Amino acid sequence: MNVVDPVGLSIMSIYLLALIAIGFASRFARRENSLGDFYLGGRGLGTLVLFLTLYATQYSGLTLVGFAGQAYRSGFTFLVSVTFACSVIGGYVMIAPRLRTLSERHGFITIGDFIQHRYGSARLTAWTTGVFVFALATYVLSNLKAAGYVIEAASGGRIGMAAGIIGLSVLIAAYETLGGLRAVAWTDTLQGGVLCFGCAAAFFTIVDHYGWSDSMMQLATARPDFFAAPSGAQQTGWLSTLVLVMFGVSIYPHAVQRIYAAVSRRALLRSMQLMLLMPFITTLPMLAVGYIGAAHFPDLSQTQSEQVVFVVLGRLSETITALGPLVALLVCALLAAIMSTVDSALLAISSLVTQDLYARLRPGNSQEALTRLGKRFSWALMAALVGLAIALPQTLWRITEVKLEVLVQMAPAVFIGLHLPQVRARDIGWGLVIGLTVTLGVPLAATLTSTLAERPLGVHAGVWGLAANLGTVLWRDAHGPDDP
Repeated sequence: MNVVDPVGLSIMSIYLLALIAIGFASRFARRENSLGDFYLGGRGLGTLVLFLTLYATQYSGLTLVGFAGQAYRSGFTFLVSVTFACSVIGGYVMIAPRLRTLSERHGFITIGDFIQHRYGSARLTAWTTGVFVFALATYVLSNLKAAGYVIEAASGGRIGMAAGIIGLSVLIAAYETLGGLRAVAWTDTLQGGVLCFGCAAAFFTIVDHYGWSDSMMQLATARPDFFAAPSGAQQTGWLSTLVLVMFGVSIYPHAVQRIYAAVSRRALLRSMQLMLLMPFITTLPMLAVGYIGAAHFPDLSQTQSEQVVFVVLGRLSETITALGPLVALLVCALLAAIMSTVDSALLAISSLVTQDLYARLRPGNSQEALTRLGKRFSWALMAALVGLAIALPQTLWRITEVKLEVLVQMAPAVFIGLHLPQVRARDIGWGLVIGLTVTLGVPLAATLTSTLAERPLGVHAGVWGLAANLGTVLWRDAHGPDDP
């Protein structure tokens, strides 16, 4: 069964070719061959472009594929994920205006530049850069897996998951290399519009055909567990996830780069106001599709449930042949969500390695040489992550949890660093070491012994790690020795 018909394939081909054209256009629009121009787009993103690039970046393939699959498996309790998406904006508000001001004043390109400026420690900058690179690499990994699911399902299996991941990865690396953040932001403008419209169109079409009330009555019979009230452990887990998302997603290095790239403080704040609407326009409809899928296709395996959006649309397109363009639009929306996240994370990794590691070790290199090195590194990293995405069996949601549990350990360095000027590099460093030890040690201990749960008291290991991290920083700040 092919989900996308020949007309739909033509629409998809035009869309993907447009991304390459935008990449070429952004290359000709560059002002200089420097890290600032390549990684920040000349710091000229206005409200609309900034909003759409933040939107397209935050709402990844996980949102449109992983969230629907998790809703299929978890039931109505997963509606809380809309709150998770809203909480990210709260995190942005606490750090974004101040970060942008500092970036404009001191010429920051990466989040590592802020760490180095604030704490004056090359060792801490290197440590934090390593954590950020790991978190971003897993982010790219989860979205590449989502890309494979989308392409395989949309083609009815004619294009395998591996081939789909490889083809899309080459496309992403190509237009990113052509124009840097300017290309990414311009393609995100197109992709954000496609994403928003595609999700809305697919949601209303599916609800109109299957009927929400009828689907819920059928779901009550097929999956009565969906209607169970959340347990105390689930509610604790929600609070734990909220902490991970709010303090983890808001410090994504690629999101911070967009904060730096805002043309003005006013444009930044307006774009964040618009972002508050998007969980209800994007996340909520995809959850509803997952619930409708559970009502009509209750026996999907875990792997099949990751493709529940396409299972529903595939069956629908068998009876309504005119749906070809709409299905193609949704596929484009899914690919837009994936590509806008992957290209942003890949660009951020490249900038972190180039600016915060290599340039500090080899300070004599020119801006042009560093930019060229960053482009080459992007291709090499993409090749490695493609191999991992094809080989690893984990679900999209689990990969995301691991990434956030590690990434959230960086929150004290950023949030405390912006608001408590007396905290020192050694305090943050010890907090990071303790936090990562707890975060990685808890699941390891749970694997080796049956006496400890992977989530003690229902709380993620990363949140326990963050508590230990934060406690260490504050205790050392209050009781540690003075700097010589």
